[in-house]
Amino acid sequence: MRTTTSLSLGLLLLAGSIAPAAAQKTTAEGIAEYRALLQDGNPAELFEAKGEDLWKQKRGPKAASMEKCDLGKGPGVVKGAFAELPRYFPDTGRVQDMESRLLTCMETLQGFDAAAIAKTPFGQGEQKNLEGLVAWISAESKGLPLNLPQSHASERRAYEVGKRLFFLRAGPHDFACATCHGADGKRIRLQDLPNLTKNPGAGDGFGAWPAYRVSSGELWGMQRRLNDCFRQQRFPYPGYASDVTVALAVYMGVNGKGGKTTAPAIKR
Repeated sequence: MRTTTSLSLGLLLLAGSIAPAAAQKTTAEGIAEYRALLQDGNPAELFEAKGEDLWKQKRGPKAASMEKCDLGKGPGVVKGAFAELPRYFPDTGRVQDMESRLLTCMETLQGFDAAAIAKTPFGQGEQKNLEGLVAWISAESKGLPLNLPQSHASERRAYEVGKRLFFLRAGPHDFACATCHGADGKRIRLQDLPNLTKNPGAGDGFGAWPAYRVSSGELWGMQRRLNDCFRQQRFPYPGYASDVTVALAVYMGVNGKGGKTTAPAIKR
């Protein structure tokens, strides 16, 4: 009887020690749960509302709205456009991402100076309005699969340029984009780093921006996100809406083909 009691007690103690360990979450699971809780009140929704209003407002020297802006699916068509950008535009003869295309429309339709806006610091003046526009436009494609076109020679060239840039090692730390985002299972501090060379990492990573950054209390578009990556690599900042940033976006977006867009997401 004493032996049976001791054995039962031992099993209970063993079960008690295993249960808490099994219940523990990994760091990645904890962060994912934190983000999921925040999604219910994602402040990006405020930027979305502002962006929709800006799209319809008559503004600028020409007192015109953006409702005739062609984002690749015809003048004024917003739904689905984000999932297919960057792409080639015949009217400019360039491959453009969402922000660079919006600059074109703001200049041609509304009379704004696109070059001056590109030089404006993030979060100020018309740059802040751009953040609202990209939030709303991306939200109109939420849940759609990424499907960046590669039919035009310029689009294929942009992909190859973006690939070279992604793996280019330079700067004082001899970093490349691939240093952090070129393989599975990498992380920095508590953050898992998506592998942007293939799915699901490329789709999850690229398809989440623009996103609201909790740490800064601002909405960041892809241009701003890439700018911060260059900062962390100790590279010179790229020009806003430059061919360099667009090419990198093409590379990531094409690699993420089929991944569902979640933008505007919420990030730490």
